[in-house]
Amino acid sequence: MIKLLALDLDGTLLDSRGKISEKNKKAIRRAEERGVLVTIATGRRFRDARPVALEAEFNAPIVTHNGALLKFAENFETVAFSLIDPETCREIIRVGRLCGGDALVSADPHGPGTLLYDRISAENLPLRKYIAWSRSLHGAGAEDSVRHVDDLDAVIDRTEVVHVSFSGGCRAMNEMQAILEGELGDSVNILATVYPPLDFTLLDILPPGASKGVGVEKLAALHGLTRENVMVCGDNYNDLEMLEYAGTAVVMGNSPPELLENPDYAQTLSNDENGVACAIEKFILNQ
Repeated sequence: MIKLLALDLDGTLLDSRGKISEKNKKAIRRAEERGVLVTIATGRRFRDARPVALEAEFNAPIVTHNGALLKFAENFETVAFSLIDPETCREIIRVGRLCGGDALVSADPHGPGTLLYDRISAENLPLRKYIAWSRSLHGAGAEDSVRHVDDLDAVIDRTEVVHVSFSGGCRAMNEMQAILEGELGDSVNILATVYPPLDFTLLDILPPGASKGVGVEKLAALHGLTRENVMVCGDNYNDLEMLEYAGTAVVMGNSPPELLENPDYAQTLSNDENGVACAIEKFILNQ
């Protein structure tokens, strides 16, 4: 029986306008009333995921930073986290710079979370837009949310780093991923979120062993649950680990062909068609 439901955020629970539909909200409440723990498993950092979590009123800690940080949205209680050691973090930044990338360093696992950066190239418009969006999302806390530093290397030793990210065009990020994997090996886990129609890829470099699948597994274990009790919904490549882990794995109708064609995954409607609500109805409310 399904007792834990983990939902990806962007492209899954959120529609293309970045909103949670009322139908999805009602389905989540009905699942919780059946005794199911409902949460999100997202690549977003905690601070950027928290407003959505508060709106949805989940009854479990949220899985953020692609599984590297589990934390309660309401009271900031940290349940579990993983860190990248300073030496590895410097190497990530060094290799990324050689590839022309601009690093974003996510820190502060015990608090709301802080994003650090020291430079953004003039042509990296998506990153500039993201930083502007993140600052606008947090209002009075914007300065603590995203902080510019003179030199990332100089602050790494006194910073608890949860993950490092790079973003850019699909081809450039694919090449960077191959180089990073060759240089860093098993010292990190690298996940790509790819949006071909937008020619945009986000590379998340995580502590070794961190993934959405591991994060969801940790949450399940904390409640005495096994994979057979877990259902997940996702739409992109950074969801693969949790799709492979869950007893019930559901992909959205807007997922890439590689996910939709996998016979091990059930399918639901797209994120603009209340696909999450349809999956909850089919697999939880009618189980």
